[in-house]
Amino acid sequence: MTYTSNERTNLEIIRNVYEHVLKPLSPDRVDEFFRTDYIQHSPLAETGAAGLKAFLEWAGKESPLAEHRVKRLFADGDYVIAQVHVIIHPGDRGNNVIDIFRIENGLVAEHWDASQQIPETIIHDNGVF
Repeated sequence: MTYTSNERTNLEIIRNVYEHVLKPLSPDRVDEFFRTDYIQHSPLAETGAAGLKAFLEWAGKESPLAEHRVKRLFADGDYVIAQVHVIIHPGDRGNNVIDIFRIENGLVAEHWDASQQIPETIIHDNGVF
């Protein structure tokens, strides 16, 4: 896939979001990557950077060993789509999560997600990733 320089930059922004914010469940660097007024569509966190920080603080306490294993990243203009294996508690099968981010002026301006719990058995050999 061929990306524009803007799309390559957006992919790098989201790689850094996972590395420095979502994987460690840390609010410390939210302001570096998210607009203060960013729009949150996930039902799990309040909108805005303050809402994300509060969610990350809560999640970090509730699930300090959670893992985010990024499987794929795609860019389309100002949008970056990630497919991520999220394991909340070690030993769980986890969830197949699709995150969609809209980037504006180098910062995350908007976020959507969809999550699919990974079942114990799958009726085919293709897996979910």
